[in-house]
Amino acid sequence: MEWTDEGIVLGVRRHGESSAIAELLTREHGRHLGLVRGGASSRMRPLLQPGNSVTAVWRARLDEHLGVYAIEGTRLRAATLLGSSHGVYGVTHLAALARLLPERDPHEDIYEMLQWTLDDFEDAGVAAVHLIRFELAMLAELGFGLDLQNCAATGATTELIYVSPKSGGAVSRAAGEPWRDRLLPLPPFLREGDGGANAWSDQDLLDGFQITGLFLLRHVLEPRGQGHSDARDGFINAVTKPRGKVNTTAP
Repeated sequence: MEWTDEGIVLGVRRHGESSAIAELLTREHGRHLGLVRGGASSRMRPLLQPGNSVTAVWRARLDEHLGVYAIEGTRLRAATLLGSSHGVYGVTHLAALARLLPERDPHEDIYEMLQWTLDDFEDAGVAAVHLIRFELAMLAELGFGLDLQNCAATGATTELIYVSPKSGGAVSRAAGEPWRDRLLPLPPFLREGDGGANAWSDQDLLDGFQITGLFLLRHVLEPRGQGHSDARDGFINAVTKPRGKVNTTAP
């Protein structure tokens, strides 16, 4: 069996003295592993860094086998990404999120979004906004999408400034006022058509991570016996001015 596909390197581990096993998120074949002969060599190591885009040819006798990759680099972002603390933590966390997807199950929209996110990751604030939106996209892809377009109580589409920690639905200013102490703030950059979509404060970023963190834990991570990674916490602390530990898991 053989196929050729675009892929993004999620991780790599050494195999034997000179080979490596590469984990890619591919456009048409999903999250897929394969053996790279000579993957531990000085020539291949720069290609097999997390965050790099590659073209991969996968070959195996049977579909269920690990198979062998022949890999060529197409966009080598790793040197730039790994040059900042938010880049190191961010790439590690994005890879961990991608590993929540079933192996060998294609998710082309997530692939496209991951590629777009990595291409615009240099500025810490922009990277944080992209990562929050990527977490929201992962929730939707795994069947736990949040409805942030309409008020969960009234159906209104304007002045959506809260999120219900129970339903994950947006709540308008008027409907949420009596329960505002129990609701999560919905940051402007996540409000459809809001003028603040291209501007944010550190608090807005923390509010966004609080929303995604709560629902990722409840619906995805805790049922698998997992918690948030240290990389996620490190990323949040790297992109916000308050450098202390941030609580992003509960209101």
